[in-house]
Amino acid sequence: MDQLKDILTMFGVTWGKFLAQVFIFLIVYLVLKKFAFGPVMAMLDERKRRIQEGEENLEKIKRDLDEAEAKTHEIIDVANKKSERMIEDARESAETFTNQQRQEAVHEANQIIAKAKEAGRLEQEQMASELKREFGRLVIDTTSKVSGKVLDQDDQERINRETAGQIAL
Repeated sequence: MDQLKDILTMFGVTWGKFLAQVFIFLIVYLVLKKFAFGPVMAMLDERKRRIQEGEENLEKIKRDLDEAEAKTHEIIDVANKKSERMIEDARESAETFTNQQRQEAVHEANQIIAKAKEAGRLEQEQMASELKREFGRLVIDTTSKVSGKVLDQDDQERINRETAGQIAL
């Protein structure tokens, strides 16, 4: 113990001053605890709580963002499928329309060909009829010139019938 006293005296520590300093330290500690440490700790706790809420909100926002991205991708996929279906429907409609137009064009062409054939047949018949009449007239003229006789109407009709029967076009 003497050594302890020697060390304390060497450093200039006296018991009275030491106890007074300890007492003052306790008073300062109690005052700081009541007026400084409590509010500082409350402020730190509040800050910690707000940081925790911020992190929770950040996690919630991240989950909401992931859900929104998933919904966006889903909506885009649905829109792509709808647009592909619409494009396919348009292609089918265009193909159907093209086929209809082609069929109508073929039908109209067939009608035109049929009308042209009919017109050609009618013209051929008309020309054959004219040819027969002309040929009959030539035969009558030739006969009347060869025989030197003027043929009457009955003779001309008879010669025309005979000539028309002999000519087969």
